[in-house]
Amino acid sequence: MELYLDLFSQPCRSVYMFAKKNNIPFEFKQLSLLDGEQYGEEFGKISLIRKVPALRDGDFCLAESIAILLYLAEKFKTPDFWYPDDLQQRARINEYLSWQHMAIRMHGSKIFWLRLLIPKVLGVDVPQDKLDAALEDLNSSLKLIEEKFIQDRPFIAGEHVSLADLVAIVEVMQPVGSGLDVFEGRPRLSAWRDRVQEAIGKELFDDAHQAILGAQENVKQMSTSKIHLFKPKIQKLFM
Repeated sequence: MELYLDLFSQPCRSVYMFAKKNNIPFEFKQLSLLDGEQYGEEFGKISLIRKVPALRDGDFCLAESIAILLYLAEKFKTPDFWYPDDLQQRARINEYLSWQHMAIRMHGSKIFWLRLLIPKVLGVDVPQDKLDAALEDLNSSLKLIEEKFIQDRPFIAGEHVSLADLVAIVEVMQPVGSGLDVFEGRPRLSAWRDRVQEAIGKELFDDAHQAILGAQENVKQMSTSKIHLFKPKIQKLFM
């Protein structure tokens, strides 16, 4: 089984950690999004969506991180706590997975681009009002994670870590890579982060986040040869 991943990508990190934590055998296929490798002819045979993560299991190909996580959980019969049979616990996980795409994922990614990639890689000054608006959106999502999804529970679905926590933590860590400490002044979020990290294992957690947390130091080495591929995305950020 092959997993096509770029660990700069939040969904890739969730799939990577899940597979590693559960000792799922796979061949790591490195794909650089910033170099536009997802638009190559070979990867097009794996996924016409041209996004990572992507999975190839024999002749079976699959895109989208949530679909991949569920496929791996089912195929490899991972421990029940990741995606419990209990109806209400599973519903909590599904609720978060349904919400996160257009909320924390979008806002955390936007902050990463506005604070780091656009000014440092492209050399473009980001208007302060755009940055302030993006930060306000991110703060709203972080507040919902604390007050709606975590509340007074150890994890999103209850007493045990689940796919919801795995998908959540990678999104929360994305703006940290731009130098923004999202945990400052948020003891509930910080304590949850620590519990998730412990459940996953610090070594694996650090391994998965090494690239993103080193982004500020390594940003000048990022390839800009195909950065024009991201112009539509960049234009949306300034709309």
